[in-house]
Amino acid sequence: MSVTLKDTDSAGTSGAAAGGPVDAAVEPGRTLTRGRLVLRRFLRNRLALVGMVAIASLYAMAFLSPLFAPWDHQQQDYTAFLRPPGGNHWFGTTQIGEDVFAQTMRGLQKSLTIGLLVGVISTALASLVGATAGYFGGWVDRILMWLVDLLLVLPSFLIISIASPAFRGKSWLLFVVLLALFGWMITARIVRGMTMTLKEREFVKAARFMGQSPLRIILRHIVPNMASLLIIDATVNVGAAVLAETGLSYFGFGVQPPDVSLGTLIATGTRAAFTFPWMFLFAGGFLVLTVLSVNWVGDGLRDALDPTSTRARRREPRRRRAGATASAAPSAAPATTSSAKPSTTPSDRPQSTDGSAG
Repeated sequence: MSVTLKDTDSAGTSGAAAGGPVDAAVEPGRTLTRGRLVLRRFLRNRLALVGMVAIASLYAMAFLSPLFAPWDHQQQDYTAFLRPPGGNHWFGTTQIGEDVFAQTMRGLQKSLTIGLLVGVISTALASLVGATAGYFGGWVDRILMWLVDLLLVLPSFLIISIASPAFRGKSWLLFVVLLALFGWMITARIVRGMTMTLKEREFVKAARFMGQSPLRIILRHIVPNMASLLIIDATVNVGAAVLAETGLSYFGFGVQPPDVSLGTLIATGTRAAFTFPWMFLFAGGFLVLTVLSVNWVGDGLRDALDPTSTRARRREPRRRRAGATASAAPSAAPATTSSAKPSTTPSDRPQSTDGSAG
């Protein structure tokens, strides 16, 4: 999708007419794609930029730290038990001499990986189930929505807690699947409603008349038209999955030893949070920073992809006033000049009372 701006148009007036945030004017005749508009709105959001930089830094630290860290997360230093942060152990050590920095980076790596996988899997599952139910309708819709309603009323935390001992000692990917199975239902309902509207549009009917299969129509025509919703939902699901993994691991139902995650590190450090705070603060701080950064990026994507959102409307009057002031400034100057010009003509000069002027 692209918008070609004429000489009399600007991105600002187009945005104001559409009810979205006013964009800066572009050069006449320049083609402005929707991707560029979204990128502009996203780059104007400072918190979203901070969150993006923070997430990139966290991923770089988590996955590159084994290359330069002096200790492994399972390696023990028998000469340093419960040592505070220092030159040899940057984040200190645990009660058995394990390096807290290496463990924190390993836990951050595990939590970020689980959050990303759960976010992608749950969003993909929601889009597939919701689009299938909305497109076919009938008994397919009833069965899938019955499954959604069933999963919504089931206590996910309790079910994962009961099922986790059966997966003890096995791959942590099974834990990812469990988390993803309980994180897609609400989004599937939204996707179903949007699909029921989209399937009546002309381009979907044309694809159906051309003989395209339902799967191709769903994947090529319906799901791409909900990309904004799905991108925002995936971002939000990443933060929710990180918190869910941390909570379950804190109670011993998530990542199991000898592997570590932010939840297991927080659970271990809580018992010594006041006497040896470095065992708790670093893992807790990285958890807070991760969730905040993901939420900031999600808010920025929502404002950029959905200009009618609450935050975008809140920013709109200020930008519209700025655009109106800029457009009114050039027209105000000629008006002032024209109003002052008649006062300089001889015919408009005031006559004296004694008739001697002339």
